[in-house]
Amino acid sequence: MSQLHAKCHCGNVEITCGGEPKFIVMCHCGDCQRRTGSAFNLGAWFAKASVKISGKTKTYSRVEHDGIETTYHFCPNCGTSMYWGMPQNIEVLAVAVGTFADPDFPRPTVSFYERQRQSWVNVPENIDRYIGSGKGKKLNQ
Repeated sequence: MSQLHAKCHCGNVEITCGGEPKFIVMCHCGDCQRRTGSAFNLGAWFAKASVKISGKTKTYSRVEHDGIETTYHFCPNCGTSMYWGMPQNIEVLAVAVGTFADPDFPRPTVSFYERQRQSWVNVPENIDRYIGSGKGKKLNQ
């Protein structure tokens, strides 16, 4: 996987990522559920230097439930949530896995906020799983 290509629903925003993701996060927190309109968020984190973005996005910033500020970028035309980052970690950027629309995209490597996971969601085996953010209790020790 040398380059991965993502785009929004209308095609106005495109992202090219060089190389493999550093990690792929499955997050079940209430903030991610509300933001995505789904049962969980799935974000692939890449080295920011390897990510090329074309097209204009709008942003929404907020301080999350755990006190971390996050800025989300979305297409102003179709509303697709495209990517996000945090000022305290400027080396990496998360890209929404669904924007790749690739059935062979690698599976998640970590699952956070399992305490808020929908009971019917299955988490892949053999990945790190945490009750909270990863700073807290690990489920599969």
